[in-house]
Amino acid sequence: MSKTLHTIKYILFDFFSAVLSWAIFYSYRKIYIETEKFGIDLPLEFTSRFYHGIILIPVFWLFLYYLSGYYKDIYRKSRLKELGQTFFSILLGSLILFFTSILDDEVITYQNYYSLFFTLITIQFIATYIPRLVITTRTNNKIHKRIFGFNTLIIGGNKKAVDIYQNIENQIESTGNKFIGFISLVEKEKYILEKYLPRLGELNNVPQIIDKYKIEEVIIALESTEHREIEKIINSLDNKRIIIKAIPSMYDILTGKVKMAHIFGTPLIQISHSLMPTWQEHAKQAIDFALSLIALVISSPLILFLAIGIKLTSKGPIVYSHERIGRFGKPFTLYKFRSMYEDAESNGPALSSINDERITPFGKFMRKSKLDELPNFYNVLKGDMSLVGPRPERKFYIDQIVSKAPHYLHLQKVKPGITSWGQVKFGYAENVDQMVERLKYDILYIENMSLYVDFKIMIYTILIILKGRHI
Repeated sequence: MSKTLHTIKYILFDFFSAVLSWAIFYSYRKIYIETEKFGIDLPLEFTSRFYHGIILIPVFWLFLYYLSGYYKDIYRKSRLKELGQTFFSILLGSLILFFTSILDDEVITYQNYYSLFFTLITIQFIATYIPRLVITTRTNNKIHKRIFGFNTLIIGGNKKAVDIYQNIENQIESTGNKFIGFISLVEKEKYILEKYLPRLGELNNVPQIIDKYKIEEVIIALESTEHREIEKIINSLDNKRIIIKAIPSMYDILTGKVKMAHIFGTPLIQISHSLMPTWQEHAKQAIDFALSLIALVISSPLILFLAIGIKLTSKGPIVYSHERIGRFGKPFTLYKFRSMYEDAESNGPALSSINDERITPFGKFMRKSKLDELPNFYNVLKGDMSLVGPRPERKFYIDQIVSKAPHYLHLQKVKPGITSWGQVKFGYAENVDQMVERLKYDILYIENMSLYVDFKIMIYTILIILKGRHI
């Protein structure tokens, strides 16, 4: 089963569980609470409140589960963690529903409120957790029996690579690794691991190998003499949506860097791509979508004014679009209001500057207030960009930056943004050297990502624009 279909299965069961829970809870309120209040048996009537709830409340629960990160990594769920995650999500959701929908109920005593609250939690938890437990158990059993697996690539081909391969293959219960092959750091006539797995290439072509074989997990198994290559390996893998694991040293184990995910699993360090807590990551996506939609609606008269101004003041299209590189190295089309004369880059790509003669007079007005970037909000709605994140660059310049600063590829862990810490602190870069200098601020941002930092950057951006500074 594909990951998408498996996710849909969880979502559908959660939706119908929420519908069932609301129907049972509504009936409980009518049959027991209201009967006790009025002292007579009342018929069970489904009012408009019931039908509103049957639509809105399941959507509320799905949104809460999404924010909690429940639908992330659906093939790698721990049933114990799932139990805790389900309980705390339902506790939080029940508190929200209690204070927004139940607290205004007329009751005889406050004990009725306690009864309503704990009944809501109990019904919602049982109806939600049991289907989840069944699905997750069946999925885990298929993984343990090697029916499901994750295409895995080993980096390294000598003794340590053989040891890690044999340890994982000989586990009592599979942790899901389906080994496709290995790649080597240097060209050799013979590799020990070739006895078990095919050699697929070298480190230089690892991105193509990952795409070709649909690799989901990479295990770095290097000899001690090869450890100097780890940074190069991480840089080459950082823009791929894969799980990276490495063999730990005794120091790593003693300092607590090695976390055990499976009782029978081989101890490995997992190099995390998560730069924010899951709930903040999903909240950031929701905020991006909501604020971008609001911005486009509110600014629609201004957008019309700018479109007319561009058309009347210079020849050429109103909107300028070209390819930029986004998260995980994926190209996308960036949209901006045209601020330069037509065919401004007829002699090839060139970075703009404050006194750039290619910029039209009306374009200078737009750039000073960043109005030329209003169409970027459409990129955010499409999911190509975020409100806050490193500015997207063209591949032409990325290649030049990487040759001077290979760690630039770390920026591709996150979506590019309309504004960034680099722009707030440094401003526009007029050449590659300045882009490299600005890089340290963007690296600092992704190492300290949070909703608080995002809001701080957005506030600074607005203040800078209002003061007329160029960013």
